[in-house]
Amino acid sequence: MNNYNYLSNLSAFIIGLISQKNEIGYPYQSSGRILKNFDQFCLDQYPKNITLTQDMGLGWATLRDGEHQNGLLRRITPIRQLGKYMNSIGADAYVLPPKIPKKQIRYIPHIYTKQELSAFFNSLDCCKRSPFSGPVRHLVIPLFFRLLYCCGLRSSEALFLRTSDVDLDVGTIFIKESKGWKDRLLYLSDDVITLCRRYDQEVKKSFPEREAFFPNLQGDFYNHGIPDYWFHLFWDCLPEAKTYSGNSPRVHDFRHTFAVNRLNLWIQEGKDINAYLPYLSMYLGHVNFKDTDYYLHLVSEFHPLLKEKVEPISNNIIPEANYE
Repeated sequence: MNNYNYLSNLSAFIIGLISQKNEIGYPYQSSGRILKNFDQFCLDQYPKNITLTQDMGLGWATLRDGEHQNGLLRRITPIRQLGKYMNSIGADAYVLPPKIPKKQIRYIPHIYTKQELSAFFNSLDCCKRSPFSGPVRHLVIPLFFRLLYCCGLRSSEALFLRTSDVDLDVGTIFIKESKGWKDRLLYLSDDVITLCRRYDQEVKKSFPEREAFFPNLQGDFYNHGIPDYWFHLFWDCLPEAKTYSGNSPRVHDFRHTFAVNRLNLWIQEGKDINAYLPYLSMYLGHVNFKDTDYYLHLVSEFHPLLKEKVEPISNNIIPEANYE
């Protein structure tokens, strides 16, 4: 259960929905944040409404200035679920139609080149100690982004790692209750283990009893928005930030780059992708193979010479991904 305070007349329904999702095994954390924003929207725009009306639903489902259609989809999905939940317990509520918004637009992520990765990590390694940002920030940032790229982690998975989740003797990271409420165990390469051990030894000097593997100024966990701030702080000043092609680079694209590079390596080594793709799917924490299948399309698009090797993969084993 999250720690948000819901204050509108719909607060009891919102709390009930989140509790129901938690009970069946979904953390519902990101949706909880969206519902908190919707709760404030209700307080500001419809303070007297005691149920979810069509005006409220459609008002929330309006595309905002500069908002991507996929972002709108993520923003309205919990509100649609709220309407369904309210109806299921006997409350008369409006349910947003499934075709609002229109189909999700397939996003082509930025796949970092070797030059871009080298420039970015060199920039991170120049991070200086600052009296205003805590004693270990200059240690946290370089390792944080290396875990995203070297292990294909989601930024939230790395950000909220506990020291108890990282076994530096064996060289593993245990990811708990991530997207889809899935746990998984990741084995680290020797060079990443070495970096983690050096990092941990230095951080212990300032926070010997810390819970957060990546501690902030107070020794606690950083908030969700900090990785984007760090990324732009060290990426935007690079020459590569002005010469890239395709969509704008993002933090999440380190995970995409990890997956594409891993597939390329297996293809170049002559591995049987039918046999190896399920392992990549488990390593990334995907709910089904369709999510991992997406990277096969990226391999073809970014490396056309490999397309001939990718196309014969059986759709009976790896179904065609549906992006609608």
